[in-house]
Amino acid sequence: MNSTTKLKTLFGLLCIGLIIGSCTTDDIKPALSLSSDGTSLSENNGSLTVTATLNAESPNSVSIPINLSGAATINTDYSISTSEIIINAGNTSGSVTFTGIQDMEIEGTEIIELSLGNVNEFLVLTVSSITIEVLDDDSDSDNDGVLDANDECPDEAGEIENNGCPFLGFLINEVNYDPESGLAGDANGDGTRDPNEDEFIEFFNSGPELDLSGYTVSDADQLRHTFPSGTILPVNSVLVLFGGGNPTGNFGGALVQTASEGLLNMSNAGDFMTIADPSGNVVLTFDIEPLSNNPNESYTRNPDLTGDFVQHASVDEANGALFSPGTKLDGSDF
Repeated sequence: MNSTTKLKTLFGLLCIGLIIGSCTTDDIKPALSLSSDGTSLSENNGSLTVTATLNAESPNSVSIPINLSGAATINTDYSISTSEIIINAGNTSGSVTFTGIQDMEIEGTEIIELSLGNVNEFLVLTVSSITIEVLDDDSDSDNDGVLDANDECPDEAGEIENNGCPFLGFLINEVNYDPESGLAGDANGDGTRDPNEDEFIEFFNSGPELDLSGYTVSDADQLRHTFPSGTILPVNSVLVLFGGGNPTGNFGGALVQTASEGLLNMSNAGDFMTIADPSGNVVLTFDIEPLSNNPNESYTRNPDLTGDFVQHASVDEANGALFSPGTKLDGSDF
């Protein structure tokens, strides 16, 4: 081997030694990867876990801060199990759990942006941030401001104060002008059947609140009733006006009155009832003639409040009952 060849060989060995000497394990950063077991989070107590993983066991505990941003709000739209990911000594991974928080707000899908803080000491093998969608399970199909879950009329725009249903105003829901004979016709519950006293008109006020003071009820012949001062009918409430007697019972919590002029005197052969305000303006009417078939039971709307008038016992939900003053036709409260 000549001198030139020897020098080249020594120079090569020196270079290899320098490379090996400069690449000690102390100069290699631990590798860190970030993963998630999902990309979306249901607000209805949904759960999602984000995990940080090292490529080798950590000799010491490692704390990695979590940075959160996005439209979703912590402790309002979601909660987290910890504010930093901790990888305990001897382990290779640590995690944080996100939990959705149910609300009743229409928000649409909102985003959580998670990123890791203080990762300078790691070699990040994958992305250092993760996007999570918080899914909104609230909806308002008719756009009336009442969520479908609470909307009693989800397909029809209504009023917030009326559980999402339109205000139907003041209406007549049931009329008993021909009480059944015997105790079966004792509509006012006082223990006696009377052809006049057990007559009744059931009024419903869907809203807004109505002051009936001074309103009148008349038949085709004369005045039959004047609502006394202080007769206030709140939203979604019922008033039952009997012909007389001593009404006994709960009547679904309805306001109960008896005819101030002694009877309603609704003629079975046909009569026309008129309800007017204190100025004489007609508010409601009820024509008995089309229904004057001596039914021995009441006529009620079916369905309640919105349907046509039918004989009470003809409706399956009535279970054979002849009347239901103060309640729905199936006997339940309004």
